[in-house]
Amino acid sequence: MAEKTRYSDEELEEFRSIINEKLALARRDYNAMMKQLMNADNNDVIDTSPTYKALEEGSATQSKEELVSLAARQQKFIQGLETALIRIENKTYGIDRITGKLIPKERLRAVPHATLSVESKNARKH
Repeated sequence: MAEKTRYSDEELEEFRSIINEKLALARRDYNAMMKQLMNADNNDVIDTSPTYKALEEGSATQSKEELVSLAARQQKFIQGLETALIRIENKTYGIDRITGKLIPKERLRAVPHATLSVESKNARKH
């Protein structure tokens, strides 16, 4: 029997539902981060002592920087999931972009936006 070159439409639908679920959660988390960054839930320390306020502002700046970094990673994750949906439409989803072989289902279930098998990813590092 010839080696499978792509996942069946049924398998692609399974992956589509996994991706859509992860996409919904990722967008929810991203929106929550953006709300927090825009101070939608503002609990400031306006009326506290100046020393405490200075410490609080330094901490708030660090937290904001971390949040910006997390939001950027989340946005990249969302884009990865969206491009995975496009690959499903094109029926090229789950194909290792280096070897052209199918990426194992277990990896795709864990990392649905993967474009490389673990072997290809490790080979690229070395």
